[in-house]
Amino acid sequence: MTNVTVKDLTLEFGAVRVLDKLNLEIEEGEFLVLLGASGCGKSTLLNCIAGLLDITDGEIHIGGRNVTWEEPSERGIGMVFQSYALYPQMTVEGNLSFGLKNAKVPKPEIAERVARAAEILQIEPLLKRKPAALSGGQRQRVAIGRALVRDVDVFLFDEPLSNLDAKLRADLRVELKLLHQRLQNTMIYVTHDQVEAMTLADRIAIMRGGVVQQIASPAEVYNRPSNKYVAGFIGSPTINFFEGDIAEGGVEFATADTKMPLTGYEASQGALSARPAWLGIRPESVITGTDVDTQPFTTEITVELFEAMGADTLVYTTLAGTPFRFRMSGQARVAAGDTLRIGFDPAQGSLFDKTTEERL
Repeated sequence: MTNVTVKDLTLEFGAVRVLDKLNLEIEEGEFLVLLGASGCGKSTLLNCIAGLLDITDGEIHIGGRNVTWEEPSERGIGMVFQSYALYPQMTVEGNLSFGLKNAKVPKPEIAERVARAAEILQIEPLLKRKPAALSGGQRQRVAIGRALVRDVDVFLFDEPLSNLDAKLRADLRVELKLLHQRLQNTMIYVTHDQVEAMTLADRIAIMRGGVVQQIASPAEVYNRPSNKYVAGFIGSPTINFFEGDIAEGGVEFATADTKMPLTGYEASQGALSARPAWLGIRPESVITGTDVDTQPFTTEITVELFEAMGADTLVYTTLAGTPFRFRMSGQARVAAGDTLRIGFDPAQGSLFDKTTEERL
């Protein structure tokens, strides 16, 4: 197993700075996901680690070795791209073994590595087929296998599931997680899909404008986002934001004509002080039914719209003059125009400074 360290990495294309003094420490055997919107620099960072882009400044270390100016083939990495990039004229076995043959690996070892990769990825019956005879999921498994046969300690994935349909993505997510548990290799995975990030990652690095906003476990990113951007990016449906003011002593949050108690809120630094702020409440935090009165804040709302999604129902309404959405059980009976009593604990939400948008 091998760790990966990125030190003060800067990348400029002419006058445009794409990555700005970026630092990352990826532990041995860790599954790190680089998450962000299109154009945030996540794939660019992965290409820098792979050696496909020459950086402007900084260093990249793999396994304690400075590989900043080494060729991709010398870095001990295997990379899986968004496109399968398989050779159409070759069989699956040929695609898996091609790179090893070029590297002059002995034939018995090639056969052993191909067989091992095929067993791990469950593509043994496909070895004699050509890519045209494979499904999208099978092709992606072959692309992963081509990296796997190189017997490297670090795997880089650049949105490998984005071209697949929803069911295949879900199936391959599970396979990738099982693959990591089995191999215990260091894996760096790029995606814009927060579901992939939350389900696959040991830690998530959320990027914006070439800068890492937060790097933490999925639970930490979800429950204690470092700023308003991270809070809004993680979670589906997105978090509800109220704009208002924290009262003196941090006892309550006031928005429009509504006051919400903050007793028990765990501030990031010291006690809360009076200031303008944002309060974020996740849709999953809202309680309905018989347990409403156990919550510190309760109110009545009118259902404006609902989406029945089977396992749960998403309800849209307005609270304190702000669009508000929350989840109910999929078995709940609700209709537009219904009046519902809801409750939640504002202290379990997230407060952000109105100006800096940093977590309070």
